Amino acid sequence: MAAHVGLLTVELYIGGCRSLKEKRQLVQSLIARLRNDFNLSIAEIDHHDLHQRACLAIACVANHTSFVNSVLDTVLERIESDGRIMLLESHLELL
Repeated sequence: MAAHVGLLTVELYIGGCRSLKEKRQLVQSLIARLRNDFNLSIAEIDHHDLHQRACLAIACVANHTSFVNSVLDTVLERIESDGRIMLLESHLELL
């Protein structure tokens, strides 16, 4: 039995935030929704001190590569459709 791991890294611009506190609230809300909807492991990995930028690492583990791709593609679409943030860059790796 094989496990397939997908790692999606996203760079986000959060234009409406005027403080780190606002950014934390928005990012934590996004992380909680994605975790609840897709059962993912998510961490903010960069730009901790910038109030209008965030970098998230999102991991998915499954027994089929096609399922990992499907889930992470849907996650990317969900992030892009969130009107509060702008997706600057994304990178998908299958491990």
